[in-house]
Amino acid sequence: MTAERSGTIRSRIKNLLRSPSIKLRRSGTARHKEDLSGKVTLEKALGITAPGNRALACDPRTGLLAYPAGCVVVLLNPRKNKQHHIFNSSSGHMPAVRVWDVSERLQVSELQEHKYGVACVAFSPNGKYIVSVGYQHDMMVNVWNWKKNVVVAANKVSSKVTAVSFSDDSSYFVTAGNRHVKFWYLDHAKTSKVNATVPLLGRSGLLGELRNNFFSDVACGRGRQASSTFCITSSGLLCEFNDRRLLDKWVELRTSQATCLSVTDELIFCGCSDGTVRAFSPVNLHFLCNLPRPHYLGADIASMVDASQLFSCRSEARYPDTVAVTYDPTNRWLSCVYNDHSVYVWDVRDLRDPRRAGKLYSALYHSSCVWSVEVRGEEVRLPPGSFLSCSSDNTIRLWNVDGHGALSGNILSHVIYVDDNITSLLDTESITVAGGNTEKAGSSGSEGPQTDLSRSGIRTLTVSPNGEHLASGDRMGVLRIHDVDSMEEILNVQAHDSEILSLEFSKPDSGLQLLATAGRDRLIHVLDAGSEYRLVQTLDEHSSSITAVRFAVGCNGDHCSPGPELQFFLLSQEDQGLEFTRTHHVVRKTTLYDMDVEPTRKYAAVGCQDRSIRIFNISNGKQKKLYKGSQGEDGTLIKVQIDPSGLYIATSCSDKNISIFDFYSGECVATMFGHSEIVTGLKFSSDCRHLITVSGDSCIFVWRLSPELTIRMRQRLVDLRPPCSSSSQSEPQPRAMNLR
Repeated sequence: MTAERSGTIRSRIKNLLRSPSIKLRRSGTARHKEDLSGKVTLEKALGITAPGNRALACDPRTGLLAYPAGCVVVLLNPRKNKQHHIFNSSSGHMPAVRVWDVSERLQVSELQEHKYGVACVAFSPNGKYIVSVGYQHDMMVNVWNWKKNVVVAANKVSSKVTAVSFSDDSSYFVTAGNRHVKFWYLDHAKTSKVNATVPLLGRSGLLGELRNNFFSDVACGRGRQASSTFCITSSGLLCEFNDRRLLDKWVELRTSQATCLSVTDELIFCGCSDGTVRAFSPVNLHFLCNLPRPHYLGADIASMVDASQLFSCRSEARYPDTVAVTYDPTNRWLSCVYNDHSVYVWDVRDLRDPRRAGKLYSALYHSSCVWSVEVRGEEVRLPPGSFLSCSSDNTIRLWNVDGHGALSGNILSHVIYVDDNITSLLDTESITVAGGNTEKAGSSGSEGPQTDLSRSGIRTLTVSPNGEHLASGDRMGVLRIHDVDSMEEILNVQAHDSEILSLEFSKPDSGLQLLATAGRDRLIHVLDAGSEYRLVQTLDEHSSSITAVRFAVGCNGDHCSPGPELQFFLLSQEDQGLEFTRTHHVVRKTTLYDMDVEPTRKYAAVGCQDRSIRIFNISNGKQKKLYKGSQGEDGTLIKVQIDPSGLYIATSCSDKNISIFDFYSGECVATMFGHSEIVTGLKFSSDCRHLITVSGDSCIFVWRLSPELTIRMRQRLVDLRPPCSSSSQSEPQPRAMNLR
């Protein structure tokens, strides 16, 4: 009795100490989290989420270009095509202005004065102040002495503001937005001596007949034109205000829409619709030239290995709109972001002949939610380090992390366009017609983020074991098969009534070539891939959408749906042909979302709504083990993925965090964060060096695993290989499942 009571007391103490609210454990918990986050590092961020000029900057001293990719700030060296990354280590819903040391990539200061969001920020040229403007409902303009961490001046603004720029001498700044251009003056005598916040003095610009325009960007003059202020209107006017705040003159940009502006003492660059960037003189607003345009929408960009090919314009071609521009006067580089999520850095040393502009760097990323990722297998005839992704933008893209093909030589990634609808290639959610603030709404539905249902998009994809075929399923229920060598479409069939949620080829050692397709229409179709994808059988046992289907051993299959059920089927050879028969039907109180099978094919891991991973024995359908699949206390497990060796399992949670667990013990070995929307897919690379994650934020993150994890996985793969001398040991043996 005494032993039982002492055991109970010890157990209660352990449970109390596990609570994050206990102060005694806080320092230890922080160290533990630091250790877990150090096991994985972000190697490449393939994506950009810059909605405009307020999210693009360059450093003339180093040539670095900064832009957001989800919740990560990418610091890009365009000459070397190298990335560094700054992570937002803080979390929560409170908007903040944060200052980071670029060389150390550490946060040095933070301001939390805005309630609803921060529309734009700017450093003063003397580096002393930061001005921040809140969203329209916030209505606040704050001037912050960031080194002293004090707001020195503030006031309210009633208009929607989308841009801010400091004067050359740091004495005032200008905000621009909807029917709004306002000059704000700093009284340095007061702001330097008084510790309290003083009222910020503002004077409206005299807009005259242009008072009803939307001013989409603003930039104060530099050098000889320091007393001028330049603005552009969304309707396509470049305007100049004089030192008396009077709209002195303007010129037409001859474009349907103007979005962004970059001004130096010698040049003005105006970003416009249809890929247009026009250059003007700040002295007299005289037109200088047009800059090169990017690739046209739907172009076969895999063949564009030279910048000169971009200049062969087609009269009927449509180009993505320019949404952000920034000029580096030291290197004479102009960086442009377009609304198909492409990035170009142009070398514009000689503006007298814009055709001589060189393409220093270019990248083309997915423009909307990335739904699925597939890595290169051992038999797939693609360069090492290759992987494929599919998106709501109706494309399948081929990437490479080892410097072959897609990312080498600074050429654009290979893109498969599944239809001729080029509108789907554009990001229409984050860029408004007027250039205003738009927050992307991410929600956690049963299968991930909910996007515009009117857009089709590719929902899932997989590659056949022999590497010959690429299968993809879209949101309209269409199954497509592409030849991997030529990337040509060889099959297009309406397989389901609604979106296809999962595709799976049978294992090579089964002796069969089958493809299973599962959809929201609650059906599973099994097709014979060796006989022109002839239908073998349709399974209609489920009562809700089927989110995952997997072939286990040669004759077993299992799948789960966004409901409380998991079903196992046995495949048998009958006189009439192949036939599936249900053997086990598992029902749980919690909803099951995703599933994967470990390489020995003895166990299936299922991710559940209660953030647990449930391990099932495939042979009898019984639950073998249960452990937490998320470090947080909120959200739902969306995806689970077992590494090629079966040692580790990666999970994504609807709280946007990613974790890696020891498959057998359930111990968390690594955690990652950085996506701004739900992680919709994740895969370990076949060489065990990387974990690739894709998200509703349109970004793909390539994570480098620590050598410790890679070495363990590779050794496990060696152990799993059957010895050549003995056929009796050809079946790989699973590690004993820890049942603590």
